[in-house]
Amino acid sequence: MPNIKSAEKRVKVIATKTLRNQMAKSNLRTTIKSFDAAIADADKAAIEVSYKKTVKTVDQAVAKGILHKNTAARKKSTIAKKYADALK
Repeated sequence: MPNIKSAEKRVKVIATKTLRNQMAKSNLRTTIKSFDAAIADADKAAIEVSYKKTVKTVDQAVAKGILHKNTAARKKSTIAKKYADALK
């Protein structure tokens, strides 16, 4: 345990930020899984809605510092390929 008051605050702040980051990562994973599920169902309307939501979630994760921009680009590329194949 920290002995200094500012160090105690840092522990609290880090715990809060860690929780927020975990929630954002979980939301990202859930969104990607729902996109994969929509592709498995082969419902074109659901695929389109899910695709837009997934890309938006990935972009938000980059903005919040959850993902590196190159990782996000790779994920979006993979998602776009799946999207294009599903609409054929």
